[in-house]
Amino acid sequence: MQENKWADRLTMKRQGKDRFFREHPQSPILPWERDAFQGLHYYPLDPSYRFELPLHEHDEKRLVTVEATHGGEREFIRWGEFRFMVGEEECSLQAYRTDPGEERLFVPFRDETAASETYTKGRYLDLEPQIHRTGNGRWVLDFNEAYNPWCEYSEDYVCPFAPEENWLKVTVPVGEKRYNS
Repeated sequence: MQENKWADRLTMKRQGKDRFFREHPQSPILPWERDAFQGLHYYPLDPSYRFELPLHEHDEKRLVTVEATHGGEREFIRWGEFRFMVGEEECSLQAYRTDPGEERLFVPFRDETAASETYTKGRYLDLEPQIHRTGNGRWVLDFNEAYNPWCEYSEDYVCPFAPEENWLKVTVPVGEKRYNS
């Protein structure tokens, strides 16, 4: 993908999300905070955190229980694993599905920016096959698209935490930062 086209697409996506959060009745931003809402905070775009990777699909799909806010739990199917390098560090992330029939992959993760610059319990990547699957069977894992769960904006939501197996021991300084109302 051409870098300008990629950057333009992500910039437009961020602007659309800010507009939704500011104006839409289903925004997770509390109604009395929306007039003052100036937009979300992001790291600068960095194409070195965009990977095209094969999904190493697990032979045995295991149901895992993930801790969630308010003492809750969510179940996911542990579908496959992405392997990649960040600098000199070998990394891997598990990809999950909520239903065996769906094609979308959910990749919650936590990195070394958690708590100080990003949401304490981790951020999410949603991989939609029509957008994130390449013609050669690989997936686009773009950390520039990392976003906070809605429980970062309001206590009204129940959100799964990034499971410990998806805690990266590297800094991923791209994507969405902490929200400061």
